Amino acid sequence: MGAPSAGARARKPADGGHDRDEALSPVGRETLQDRVYAQLRNSLINGMFDAGDVLRIVDLAERLQTSTMPVREALGRLVSEQALESLPNRSVRVPLITRERLDDLARARILIEGQMVALALPNMKDDDFAVLKQINIDCDLAFEQHGKDIGHVTSALNQQFHFHIYHAACSQVLIPIVESLWLQSGAIIRKAAHIHDEQGGLAATNHHWALIDALEKRDAEAAMQSLSNDISRSFDLIRGRLDAEPDGNASGDHHA
Repeated sequence: MGAPSAGARARKPADGGHDRDEALSPVGRETLQDRVYAQLRNSLINGMFDAGDVLRIVDLAERLQTSTMPVREALGRLVSEQALESLPNRSVRVPLITRERLDDLARARILIEGQMVALALPNMKDDDFAVLKQINIDCDLAFEQHGKDIGHVTSALNQQFHFHIYHAACSQVLIPIVESLWLQSGAIIRKAAHIHDEQGGLAATNHHWALIDALEKRDAEAAMQSLSNDISRSFDLIRGRLDAEPDGNASGDHHA
């Protein structure tokens, strides 16, 4: 898994869009700007929005029960981080999925995150492997709940799995870079998950188990390859959809 429209009040699509409602909850008054930013950022990282979703300041402010100012500032920060893009009408949207953007993000993630795995490996202990296995078990159990909307659950577990490894690399420089890449990849992973649900195939955690096995064997090359396979799988699903679409755009519905 490698691995979210119009505003927060957009209609709920058939693919289970109500997970977005759970991603956004009222915030308190303390450090309001940072808390609004953190909620929106986490929602994007966890794939709670579709590519092409339009986010309107007034709608988000109402959902978060805050004024428009902290929302405007949070969206501005996310635009500067390339997680969102500005539109002429002062709204912002989640970037569309194009072949160029897809290839660029996949290349960057495999390069940076592969190095994070290599750096983390010498620092990982048996307790770390136990944590990773439990996360994977929880994720497999969630996927068994067929017909239920568990996208927000599996997405959060996927993030926990990867970042447990990455934090073991003890790199204060690289972690923000990886977070930025995940921030830009959220909608891609969301779309890939929907395609996987349609097509079936290998279990979503298959490459995670292979990665754990390689880490336990202290095989850095195999670990990096498993990580690459995990990331590539999601991006390859999108590439297949791009090839099948007449306009070469794999983005979901774009709600105004």
